[in-house]
This record gives sequence, structure tokens and C-alpha cells, in this order.
Amino acid sequence: MIERRTMPWWPDVLLLAAFGALTVALIQGHLLTLDQRVADWAIGHQPRIPYWTARVLNYLGQGGQVLTPVGLILTGLLVYRTRSVRALFPFLAAYVVTYLTIGPMKLYFDRAAPRYKGPFKTEMFNPVASGSDSRSFPSGHMGNSLVWYAVFAILAAALLRRTLTRWESFAIRVLPVAIVFVTTVYTGFHWLTDSVAGLLLGLVLARLVERIRWDAIPLPRRPWTGPAF
Repeated sequence: MIERRTMPWWPDVLLLAAFGALTVALIQGHLLTLDQRVADWAIGHQPRIPYWTARVLNYLGQGGQVLTPVGLILTGLLVYRTRSVRALFPFLAAYVVTYLTIGPMKLYFDRAAPRYKGPFKTEMFNPVASGSDSRSFPSGHMGNSLVWYAVFAILAAALLRRTLTRWESFAIRVLPVAIVFVTTVYTGFHWLTDSVAGLLLGLVLARLVERIRWDAIPLPRRPWTGPAF
């Protein structure tokens, strides 16, 4: 089992408090002008090459097209190596924590995306937007990216059978998320505050997944329930 240091809870409390404060501020109508100005600048400065470069790089945060397939490949490799059902747990955990939080919040807060053409598009609880046009807050790109790249780091460390170096961790966990943040705002897929909210919530969910001691989860003693991490 790869040793991991104990993580304190106080950063999670601060992150959740910041997420709550940002959400309340948006509901009360604050920061909407900032969002609109950032979106107007981004949409108004999109030459063909920079825009399409950002569109391609933004796929680093696409769940079904990139994150899930990569997660399946890494999980499959670890299952093959360890012959343990425990290798499936991080992949399943990523789905559970994002499905139970980010998805319902998007539906509840009902905020339109920057490219929405109807009224009240910066406001929370938009009374006229519907479907995919009203699922902007919090940014699923950001929240999903933080959770999935944390899982990739867990799986990579297990496959390498060692703790990742600082640069390896940066390349897997930080760099892709930073790229997704910038490109998501620049392309107009999300408001700036959507991405900040996704970042705050995603950090909490990623830290929650990292806390789990996968090999310590109680299971019946079987050949396929042995250690994997």
C-alpha cells in the first residue's frame, strides 16, 4: 500500500464556506456585471487559431469523451496487474461524488451559459432558460476535472508502485485543471464565477476521494479482494 499523509479538514471547511459565500453573492445579484464583462471580452477576442486551440484543449475537461475513457484505461491496467476488485473503487467513487453533487446543483441553480441568447442570462434561477442552456453553475468542467485528475494520480501511483514526484503530481493534477479553467472561460462555455465555484467544489470532492483508504475498505476475503494500492 502506498503511504499517504493524513489530510486536515480545515481547508475543506474554508473551501465550502467560500463556495457558499460565492453562491449567495450571485443569488443576491453581486458579481453579475463582472461575469458579463469577462464574457464580453472573451467572446469579443476570439481569432480563429486561439479560439480553436482553446476548444481542443478544453476537451481535457470533457467527462464522456476524455476523462471517463482515460479512467477506464488506467483502471483496467490496475485490475489486470492486481487482479483485485479494489482497483475499481477510485473510478466508481469519481462517478458517485460528482453525480450526487455537481449534477443536482446545476439543475437547481438553473443558470444560463454566457452564449445563451435569452434574457436574465447572468442570473441564478433563470425563469426562461431550459435544457443545457440552464446548467452553467457550478462548472462541471472544473468540478469533474479536479476529481478525475485526482483519481488519475491515485491510479498512476498504484501502477508505478510509488508516490508521485512533485512534478508528476503537477503534470497530472494541476496543469490540466488550469488549462480547463482558462479555456472554459475564454470559449464562453461558462461564466468566470461558474468556473471559480467548480474549482472550489471540485477541490473538496477531490480531497474527499483522496482520503479514502481503498485497501482498508471491508470486503469478504476472496482472491479478487486483495490489495491494489
